Amino acid sequence: MRAVFLDFGSVTRGDMDCATLERAISPWQYYHDSSEPEVLQRIPEAEVIVSNKVFISRAAIDAAQQLKLICVAATGYNNVDLVAAAERNIPVCNVRGYATPSVVQHVFMLMLNLARHFVDYQELVRRGGWQGSTFFCPLDFGIQELSGKTLGIIGFGELGRAVADVAKAFGMRLLLAEHKGKSPRLGRIEFDEVIRQADFITLHCPFVQETHHLIGTREFELMKPSAYLINTARGKLVNETDLLHCLSTGRIAGAAIDVIQEEPPDKNNLILQHQPANLIVTPHIAWASRESRQRLLDQLAGNIEHFFQNKPFNQVTDALDSPQN
Repeated sequence: MRAVFLDFGSVTRGDMDCATLERAISPWQYYHDSSEPEVLQRIPEAEVIVSNKVFISRAAIDAAQQLKLICVAATGYNNVDLVAAAERNIPVCNVRGYATPSVVQHVFMLMLNLARHFVDYQELVRRGGWQGSTFFCPLDFGIQELSGKTLGIIGFGELGRAVADVAKAFGMRLLLAEHKGKSPRLGRIEFDEVIRQADFITLHCPFVQETHHLIGTREFELMKPSAYLINTARGKLVNETDLLHCLSTGRIAGAAIDVIQEEPPDKNNLILQHQPANLIVTPHIAWASRESRQRLLDQLAGNIEHFFQNKPFNQVTDALDSPQN
């Protein structure tokens, strides 16, 4: 057993082609998911460990005496004890850029749903509201165009740039935010000014200490009452209590989020308990197109193949910022 995928169920619904993985190394053992005790049982003979979200602890690394490489099936890698891996001279690699088209399309799906009240109109038809309308076109909910609106982009890495490209095609005006509290560089706008001016704000920055609760009551108070917030990055970028208060009081027009602070949520999650009508929630699926997940597996295979061939691969360090899944 040379390679173990500890939570293969997190990236497949039976629709993935594993041929590239099998060519890179074999044999494989694919597990749907792994608890902490199961990890210790499943890795002692493995040369390569792959995990999406299962934590690879010091104890796990110490238990895997044949281990040569740890692969994270995501961009973020805070599920690996990097210090313990470094002490054993075991490189850790991740996957990058695989989900960009999927995330960008999800961002604009959310924006368009907010602007055009797609969900509300779909529900109106289901309730018979169109059938009982006096006119051919019921105008129960306001409809806006993205064209001419101002989009504030917070985080201008690969995803932020890709969102900007699509926004231009919609005819949107772009504001690229500088880091909060920093003087703006050329081409960037001071953070608070972006918050003030934007009709839509979309988050594409990593979760680090400096971005914890990047958006809270202070920022909501700066926004236009007609503004919308989109978060497909990390749940902890937004103070959920403040978000719910601002949505329920009409301080901002609406929000759409694909991420929350704890995933999966428990039954007491505030967002899901008190989800207001002007909030759209999707379950961390912005990244998860079939094509994106296949690119993820293929890039994993490339990392493994290049490692054993002594070629460059996506080795990570603590310093790498990663806003993507």
